[in-house]
Amino acid sequence: MQVYLPIAEVSVNIFLLLGLGGLVGLLSGMFGVGGGFLLTPLLFFIGIPPAVAVATGANQIVASSFSAVLAHFKRKTVDLRMGTVLLIGGLVGASFGVALFNHLKSLGQVDLLVSLFYVIFLGIIGALMFVESLNALRKSRRGVPPKRRKHNWVHKLPFKIRFRTSGLYISVIPPLVVGLMVGVMAAIMGVGGGFIMVPAMIYLLGMPTKVVVGTSLFQIIFVAAFTTTLHAATNYTVDIVLAVLLLIGGVIGAQFGAGIGSRMKAEQLRILLAGLVLLVCAKLALELLIEPSELYSIAGA
Repeated sequence: MQVYLPIAEVSVNIFLLLGLGGLVGLLSGMFGVGGGFLLTPLLFFIGIPPAVAVATGANQIVASSFSAVLAHFKRKTVDLRMGTVLLIGGLVGASFGVALFNHLKSLGQVDLLVSLFYVIFLGIIGALMFVESLNALRKSRRGVPPKRRKHNWVHKLPFKIRFRTSGLYISVIPPLVVGLMVGVMAAIMGVGGGFIMVPAMIYLLGMPTKVVVGTSLFQIIFVAAFTTTLHAATNYTVDIVLAVLLLIGGVIGAQFGAGIGSRMKAEQLRILLAGLVLLVCAKLALELLIEPSELYSIAGA
C-alpha cells in the first residue's frame, strides 16, 4: 500500500514507514536514545530527500522527548537552570546551523554536507562507544568498578553559577559550548544530539546520572522544535504525513524496546548500539564512495 508524501514528493509503502518508525522506537526503548541519528540515515536509504529527512526527523524528536520529560519532571530529575544554559547555546547553534544549511542548499551541496556530517560523527561516536563498552564489559567481568574521569580545568573557568539540582558550582562556558554544538547538529543532521550531550554532561560537566537524561530531554524539546520551525519556515521541508506515520510506529516500537532493554546488561546494550552506529556509518560511507547506478551530466551545445 503506497502513500504519497507531498513534501518529499515520493511514494513510499506505508507499512515500510510504520516499520521504520517501529524499528527506531524499538532502539529508543532499548538504548535510551532519541533515535534521530539512526532515523535520518534510514530515511536516506528508502529514498527520502536529505533535506526532508533532516527537518522531519527533528519534528519527531519533539514529540517523543516531550512525553519522556514529563516523567522526569514528576521524579524531579530535571535541572532547569542547567537546561536553560544548554538551551541558550542550543538556540544560537541551531540558528547558525539552519543558516549554513540554507546556504549550502542554495549551492546544491546540502545532500553531501548531511552525509559527510553523519559519516564523521557516527564514525567517531560509534568507535569511541565501542571501545569504551568493551573496556567496561571486561572490567565488569573482573569485578572492577568503573571510574569516572574528572576534568579539573572545567572548575577553573570564570562565570561560575551554582546548579543546585545537579549539585554543581561550575562556569557557564562549558554548558554553553555543549549546547551550541548540539544546536548545530540538530539543524544539519536532524538529531536531538543526546548521543553527544549525555556523555558530555556526565564526563565533562560532572552531572549526576539521575538528572542527566531529564535535563538533556528538556533542552532537546526546545532546540528540536526551534529547528523544525526554522526548516518549515525557510525550507518548507517538514513532511507532516511522513512525521505522523513514523510517530505511530515509534510509539508502538518503544514499548517493546523498553521491555527488551530491561533484560540486558548496560555494557551489552552499549556494544550493540555502537555496532549499529558503525554499521549505518559504513553504509553511508559506501554510498559516498561507490559510483551511483544512475549518472547524469549536463553537456553544453
